[in-house]
Formats: sequence, C-alpha cells, structure tokens
Amino acid sequence: MEPGKVDQRMETMTLRPVRGHPVLHVKPAEPADGGWLVVADAHLGLGSFHPGQPSPPGARPEEMAAELLNVAKSTHARRVIFAGDLKQPIVGMTPPLRREVFDFCATLLSAGLTVDVVPGNHDVGLARGLPREVRLHPVGGVRVGNVGIFHGHAWPSNPVLRSATLVAGHLHPGFRLAPSAESPGGKSRCWLRVEFPPQVADRRRRKHGPIRARELIVLPALNPLTGTESLNRTAPARYRSFLWKRFVLRGTTRAYLLDGTDLGPLRPPSAGGTGSPRDSATAAGR
Repeated sequence: MEPGKVDQRMETMTLRPVRGHPVLHVKPAEPADGGWLVVADAHLGLGSFHPGQPSPPGARPEEMAAELLNVAKSTHARRVIFAGDLKQPIVGMTPPLRREVFDFCATLLSAGLTVDVVPGNHDVGLARGLPREVRLHPVGGVRVGNVGIFHGHAWPSNPVLRSATLVAGHLHPGFRLAPSAESPGGKSRCWLRVEFPPQVADRRRRKHGPIRARELIVLPALNPLTGTESLNRTAPARYRSFLWKRFVLRGTTRAYLLDGTDLGPLRPPSAGGTGSPRDSATAAGR
C-alpha cells in the first residue's frame, strides 16, 4: 500500500484494545484476516545515556518486541503499525541506537509481521536505522480502510481526517490513582476514547478539512518507562497540548486502564492547572 493511501478491502473493521497490553487490535470483517496491531511511543533508547549502554528493564527492545510477538500470536495479526516515536532521541541516531532500532524491527519482520511506521516528533533521522522492508509513511499519517493513524504532534492529512476512527499516540495518557505494588507512584497508563460531535471544523486551519471522524482513540505508551500524564490531575505538558486542545477537548472522553477498567468520563483540568480533589477522588474510586 502506498503511503497515505486507503486499502479499500478493509473498510469494515472492529477495533479492540488488547487487555493488559498497550496494543490496539484492528480486525477486518474477513474471517481469514487476523488484522493488525497499532502501538505508539516505543521510545527505543530510553535510558541509554552512554554509547552501548543497555536500556533499563521494561524499556529494553527485546522485551517490547516479545510483547508484540505474543500479542500478534494470540490475535493472529500479521501487521504492526507504529503511531510515532519509535525512538527516544529527538534528533539523530548514534550507531548503538541505530542497531537497536534495526534489530527491534528485524525481530518483528523475521516473525512474518509487516511493519509500518508513522513518524512522531522524536523520529527525526529514523529512516537511516530502519530495515528496507519497513514502510515509512508521511508525518500526516496513514489511512487503512476507515481508520486514520497519526502520531499527534502535527496536523493529520485530509484523507486521515476523513476516516471514521482516528488513532493517535503522543499524549502518553494516564491517571493518578492510589499507589499499588505495580504502580508505587500511583500513575497508571490508560486509553482514551473521544467521541466527536458531527462536523467539527477548525476554522483557524481553513486549508484543512473538518474532522469528520466519529471517534478518536489515544493509545497508551508502549514503553512503560516513558513519562505518563496524570490527566485527571493536570493538563498535559505543553509539547503535547496540540493533540489535547485540537482533538481531545473537542469531544466527550472516557478513560480506561489497560486491564479494561472504565475510569469514567474525563473531566479535563484547565490548562496549567489541576483538577479538583473531588473529581480526582471520584475518578480514582471508579
């Protein structure tokens, strides 16, 4: 499939988060087609501050590759699409990181998976580290059937905006709940599902068409060691505010933990402020 083009064979699909994993499974209507997986924010190289130093546990490429292979096996998916930020350093790639990115993608390819990448804001110079079999799409995203995938740091292309469902990363969504053994700090990664009202148009961007999608799914970060936004307590960091303001705040949003727990409607805090203690307590108790 050409970058940004539509695969007309995949117009009717079912989208389901894979329970316990930050992975979205997209299943076409054809019974024989296992579909594909969408993930975001692998941030390969996170924690590697010196050349050749391995990433810390949880952020290691072999761990994330093994997770994706296990999910692909259980869902029968044959394709993985990365919705941005495959690597951690924003600019450039050291030789050790280049090998890390190459080996990570090669592991997925050698298992028979097709690999696509939509670039994120951290992916400057990424092409030099990718195996030639990996399909690198434009920053405006890619549309497959009626699903449009983009990272979330730049305005998506018009074909992507015309999709019925949008899928993005970048936001690193999470909730701050009571501390637990799995999350001593109380932060937990979560999914966001945003339902849009009809025909939402951004009048300040007239060269772009309106957002015709019915919904947006924001993916939790694949890498568990990336920073997680406590969206029930504070507005997201400034460099993530584009997706927040232009998309998330334009619809009705619910949050879900990786295990499927429904955290209820998201009551967005004001920019730069915090949510009320009552709202936070209500969300934590759901």
